[in-house]
Amino acid sequence: MSEFDPVPQDDSGDSRQRWMAESDTFDRVYDVVLGVSTPTPYGEIAERADCSANAAKKHLDRLAEMGVVRKDEQSRPARYERDDGYLEWQEASRIARELSVEEIIDRVADLEAERDAYEQRFETTDPESVTVFEVDDHEAVHERMDAVSDWQATTRDLRLYELARQLAQNDGHLIPA
Repeated sequence: MSEFDPVPQDDSGDSRQRWMAESDTFDRVYDVVLGVSTPTPYGEIAERADCSANAAKKHLDRLAEMGVVRKDEQSRPARYERDDGYLEWQEASRIARELSVEEIIDRVADLEAERDAYEQRFETTDPESVTVFEVDDHEAVHERMDAVSDWQATTRDLRLYELARQLAQNDGHLIPA
């Protein structure tokens, strides 16, 4: 799987130059680290963000304190990766702002029905436990792969909408204030 590179790429370099001109160092480090899904040395992040290693480390440590990234404390040099929980929180917050509580509850009900249908179909509550290759037909393997992938997406969406419901019902908090 290729790693997402948030730094704009094009043949002329115009997009990258515009990104560099319109972003300060913190923003560039933030943009780059959101594309990092495996622990990456801060020097490599600095190179992608076109800043010094010291500046990148300072901003990465700040982002780690904010919960945006995780820092591998054991590695030398320090390695950082995005915290997917932060991205889920951002998405759930967006849903809570954009939809009413009733709309969120309706979506949760729809997602629960989808999840239940997958659980009945595959006779398990865990999509990870489904073996897609237990059928002989090539088409059936692909259909099962698609179904399991959709089930995993449904599970993720259900988690996001449940979080959004809690946020919307409690004025942006997980529990009533």
